[in-house]
Formats: sequence, structure tokens, C-alpha cells
Amino acid sequence: MNQEQTQHKIKARHVKFDWSQTPIQWIPGDPSSTHIINVLNLLFPAGELWFCRVYNKALPLITDPALRDDAEGFLRQEAVHSRSHGGVLTHYYKAHGIDTQPFTKQLDWLFGKLLGEQPLGLKIGKTRFWLRQQLGVIAALEHFFGYLGNWVLNADGLDAAHADPTMLDLLRWHGAEEVEHRTVAFDIFRHMGGTYFERCFHMLSTVMLLLYFLTRGARFMHQRDPAAGRYYGFILAWRAGARRRCLPSFWKMIAAALRYFNPRYTPHHEGSTELALAYLATSPAARAAAHGGNWVRKAG
Repeated sequence: MNQEQTQHKIKARHVKFDWSQTPIQWIPGDPSSTHIINVLNLLFPAGELWFCRVYNKALPLITDPALRDDAEGFLRQEAVHSRSHGGVLTHYYKAHGIDTQPFTKQLDWLFGKLLGEQPLGLKIGKTRFWLRQQLGVIAALEHFFGYLGNWVLNADGLDAAHADPTMLDLLRWHGAEEVEHRTVAFDIFRHMGGTYFERCFHMLSTVMLLLYFLTRGARFMHQRDPAAGRYYGFILAWRAGARRRCLPSFWKMIAAALRYFNPRYTPHHEGSTELALAYLATSPAARAAAHGGNWVRKAG
């Protein structure tokens, strides 16, 4: 565990968000970037609830006290992430008449069945081997989420595009916490005996799953936005969003994935805990949570 990571205790911030004034295209005039990022709002509620179920199984097996403490902080943060993005489904999408269940049911199957306790009907859910594979998937996903968290903290293109302040704070609060706990999933996977071969296999699987759900989810959301216009496909949409600096560079995302295959890779130098904590100190939602209040929307 690196020195920067041990300077503070990982803790959950019980944030709240008011979606009553958030438009369906929260990046004005950019439906493609809006709905590509919106796929994360579809993914996180089920995905991070699954993270919590897996970590509840893993906690009794973690013998390193400091790592166990980090794991407990990680688990609590992920529970709040799941709830907060679930609030987007419940309040933001429903307010705009969008039924997300046709898509989120696929994610429920992924995390509840395929990656659950009886994958493909196999009764291996209680074995240490299967727990390690679940932890490997989480470590691979957390690699991407940490990368995206670092990106969104520095994404001045979203500010220049006048992105909705509530959605931007949700993404940056979540992104900052992903950077804050970016080492935990990887360290626990290795602590539980995760091998280099397993790490590579899980990254390849994760890349394919993310591409599948990102491409399908972006189309799904675009088609349910009556003002979005014609959809020209995922690749063109991503390229246009990256040029506006409202999405990360596709090639830098690929480079981030490739770093994971380096036998010497660790996530400790991916992003900056100091930068993450600096944002959390100014985040409207995190500041309100620290004082026991509700989030108040910024003017403008």
C-alpha cells in the first residue's frame, strides 16, 4: 500500500442530489456525449451493489488489518454510489418519461446470475476460487472507473460545455472517490491469491462486457430522447464527444487497459489522491453531507 493511500481513512459521504431541474440533455446540444455517459448511471446501481455483496463475502478472509479497513471503507463508498446512481434512475429518468428497465434487466442478469452465486447454474458461489474470480472482475472494472474518475476531475470540456451542475457534481464526487480507493480492489485481489493470468483474463472479459453494454446502452438512451436526432453509431458519437472534450480519448482508454497487462502494474500511480480529496472538499454534495444537510443547486 502506498504512502499517499495511508494518509487518510477511506470513508463514505452520504450525499444527496436534486434532479428536479436537470434536463434530459444535461450536456447542452450534445446528446451523444450525454447518453454515452448516461450508460454509467444505468450500470452503477446493479454493478456496485454486486461489489458490496462480493466484499461482504471477502471481508472475513482478509488477514491484513489495514487492507481490511480499506475494504470496509470501499464497501461503504460503493453502497452510496449504488444508491446515488439509483436515484438517477428513480427521479431523473422517470421525470423525463424514460423507462430504463428493458436495459437494466440485462444488467441485473449479468450481476445477479452470470457473476452471481450460481453462474450458468454451477454451484461454485461459495468457493474461494469463485470469490477470487469475482474480485478479479471488480479489480478490472475499478481500473477503468479509477481512470474515468481521474479524467472527469480534469474534464474542463464539460465545464466549457455548461454541463448541468448536479450531474457534473455527481460524476466528479463519484470519480473522486474512485480515485481515492483506486488501489483497494487490486490489492485485495492479490491478497486473495489472484494471479497474473487471472488478471489478464478478467481485463479481456471486462473490456468486452463494457464495450457491449456501452454500445447498446448509448443507443438505448439516444433512442429514448425525442430531441436527440439521428444516431450515427457509437464510434462516431464517441469521436465527436472526445473532440469536444466531453468524453475521454478512446485511444487513451485503450492505453489505460493495456497498462493493466504489464506484469509490474499497480494502480497506485493512476490519478492523485490529493486531487481527489481537493475536489471532495469543494463538492456541493459532499460538503452538504459533511454538515448533515441537503445539496443546494448552484446558480447558473
